[in-house]
Amino acid sequence: ATHLYLSVPKEWSDLARPEYFGHVAISSPSRSGTTHLTVETLLQGEGWDKGWTQMLEIMGNAAAVTDRSFGVPDGVNSGQYGIGLVIDFFGLSAKYSGFPVEFAYPSVTAVVPANIGLVTGGKNAEEAKKFIAYTLSAPGQQILLDPKISRLPILPYADLKVPAGYPDIQAVAKRAKVQFDSKLSESRYQVVVNLFDQMVTFRLKELQAATKAIHEAEKRLKTKPNAQGSDLVKQARGYAYSPLVGSDTVKNEQFLELFRKNRRDVEVSKQLTGQEELWASKAKANYAKATELANQAAALAK
Repeated sequence: ATHLYLSVPKEWSDLARPEYFGHVAISSPSRSGTTHLTVETLLQGEGWDKGWTQMLEIMGNAAAVTDRSFGVPDGVNSGQYGIGLVIDFFGLSAKYSGFPVEFAYPSVTAVVPANIGLVTGGKNAEEAKKFIAYTLSAPGQQILLDPKISRLPILPYADLKVPAGYPDIQAVAKRAKVQFDSKLSESRYQVVVNLFDQMVTFRLKELQAATKAIHEAEKRLKTKPNAQGSDLVKQARGYAYSPLVGSDTVKNEQFLELFRKNRRDVEVSKQLTGQEELWASKAKANYAKATELANQAAALAK
């Protein structure tokens, strides 16, 4: 969702532009399942390395990583943040509730159905079955289509009364560039969320500082081009926006297996903590190096 005083971004890559510095909000994928889907969609759409680079460039523009997914749309609606990375119904329901916001689907997007299920051994199985049947019926789906709820239906639009200007989910699905692979997503879930926390959530100040320095150097180099300066900025970008885990490692079954093990096991916990501490210190060092190189580049463009 985008607050209307900023120019409206259409694609992920737009969000890396300097004009959005300090204006982007996201919740942590380790705390929000919908954010994890968003991050994983970008990684699947662009490929692991390029996806992380783009995500880190965008996160360098982040104002905050919120604890709950609701913090993002609430913050955009109130004007606290300019742009929020949310799944569609957060943005659409805000827009249709009268907040001055817009929602856009980037071309690298995936349509992932929400689930509804019956709890095994639940005390009210009969009522639950009726509730599920009602939710999936035309009247139930019509309620979910209330603009203030804005959940996209699974029934064909022809069977329902659809609000004017409402997104056509079939059309969105047809042009969506990502056929979401839930098995792949599941196999590396812990790696993705841990890596995000170590590189972004817990290191946001350092990532912001590196990004600010890179933007500043690039701005100066535009007015006073300098070959050595350009080279230093390129190096700075390499330090700031490269994932700490490469695409080969994330295909390594043994590496993935460690993250699937039970953390309550003392030996596993020790290994995982060691891995996370390594990432944390590496991220910190990388962002410091990126800031230093970008500052050197800026000094050359005086």
